[in-house]
Amino acid sequence: MAQDERLTVAPIVGPDDPRRFTDSGIEVQTRYAAGDLPDEPELGDPGAFPYVRGVHPQMYRSRPWTMRQYAGYASARETNERYKYLLEHGSTGLSMAFDLPTQLGLDSDDQRCLGEVGRTGVAIDTIDDMRMCFDGIPLDTVSTSMTINAPAAVLLSLYALVGEEQGVATDQLRGTTQNDILKEYIARGNFIYPPEGSMRLTTDLFAYCKAHVPRWNTISISGYHFREKGCSAVQEVAFTLCDAIAYVQAAIDAGLEVDEFAPRLAFFFNGHNNVFQEVAKFRAARRMWAHIMRDRFGATDERSMKLRFHTQTGGVTLTAQQPQNNVVRVALQGFAAVCGGTQSLHTNGWDEALALPSERAAKIALRTQQVIAHESGATDTVDPFAGSYYVEALTNEIESRAYELIAKVDELGGSVNAIEFITNEIDESAWGYQERYRLKQDIVVGVNKYDEDAIEVEDILRVDPESEREQLTRLAAFKADRDHELVARRLDELRTAARGTDNLVDTIKIALKDRCSMGEVCGAMRDVFGRYQPRS
Repeated sequence: MAQDERLTVAPIVGPDDPRRFTDSGIEVQTRYAAGDLPDEPELGDPGAFPYVRGVHPQMYRSRPWTMRQYAGYASARETNERYKYLLEHGSTGLSMAFDLPTQLGLDSDDQRCLGEVGRTGVAIDTIDDMRMCFDGIPLDTVSTSMTINAPAAVLLSLYALVGEEQGVATDQLRGTTQNDILKEYIARGNFIYPPEGSMRLTTDLFAYCKAHVPRWNTISISGYHFREKGCSAVQEVAFTLCDAIAYVQAAIDAGLEVDEFAPRLAFFFNGHNNVFQEVAKFRAARRMWAHIMRDRFGATDERSMKLRFHTQTGGVTLTAQQPQNNVVRVALQGFAAVCGGTQSLHTNGWDEALALPSERAAKIALRTQQVIAHESGATDTVDPFAGSYYVEALTNEIESRAYELIAKVDELGGSVNAIEFITNEIDESAWGYQERYRLKQDIVVGVNKYDEDAIEVEDILRVDPESEREQLTRLAAFKADRDHELVARRLDELRTAARGTDNLVDTIKIALKDRCSMGEVCGAMRDVFGRYQPRS
């Protein structure tokens, strides 16, 4: 398809073209008026169908969003210290970052993990690690979001076991497991099993949480990572909702009633610099989800129709050049997320283009949220951009273009069958971004304009290699100090359960309680489900 025929990617026209486009190819007019809107735009009231103006009538007048800061690195002990630091400075929720081995269902002592242990997040191999992470942090009062996907059922089980040790019943736990495996096949690559086994684990977690952890958000359907890979705002909305449709259908096919699980579905979006497009994106996504759930799936519980979402400011927008400029970018992105009605927010540290955020950068990022909450005026009224000719026109245009993409994915049989199509669409968008930057059609301050020869070397967080050696020592001691016959029996029971149809979460939890490691549990299921091999 020719570039000028596409509806989801900005055209490449060069810096001398007088036209202006959003990254989704929406041409921005010099001025907007009432004639740019439908005669009767479908808005509704805040807290009422179709929820375009927000999922609560009072929004932040009644309660602010949850302020989370994504954190976790090196050892469980160091991560515990960072969590306590953030809570002491006003965080109202925790967001747990895991290292690459954990995300791939591998123990730290796997030979493939050398040099990666504790690098991108905390290493969680055992119940001892999870226990240390939350030492002194009462799980009945804190909400924890876990950025974990393929092993989501395993990590939630470990979290629940630690809660039980604290005397906290599972029905009192609050938080979210990302648990969105489809976007891993498309955008991130942190998968273990083929789609069939992965989707079974996803829907098993839906059912388990409905019965045992009813306050837990069972999935955070993530457009964030599509945007990080290079998709446009329209593509982010469309492909996120396509994945959500696939999860809802899979749960229904597994025998669940839509209103039994849909109220605990959550979403995860990216925040970028174009404030107006971002506000419109969030508003459009809410309206679309309300109609999809009511009209496509027959949901009757209003909670099933409410798109509740977390926002993280755009990691891909951060620059290593002149990194202090990132403070301004993050503030704009956070402001857009709040004006767009987010339920929780993570603001990136200004140094994250260079390394994991330093303690100082994490505090500034948190303070950014607090300034937005208390000084910007964004929380004083619901949906403050409502009625803007420009924002309402963008909302309608994003919705229309996103529905066209959803229709294409439907034609291909849904997200599971459309992985290659979605990946190609995002790749083309990413290429377009790069070309527009190269030609200076799009300006990135400090990178392709107002750049400087001097390179600023920052005092960044560096993970001590000794932490990896300490983790391996702890893991070896854990594996030596247990009933090996019991461990082998529990892993065999898990393989048997994986071959059957019973819910796997109970069996996973028993194995972990009896001191099977995270990697051993994931490996037992891999023995049955196999390993996913993407097409080259």
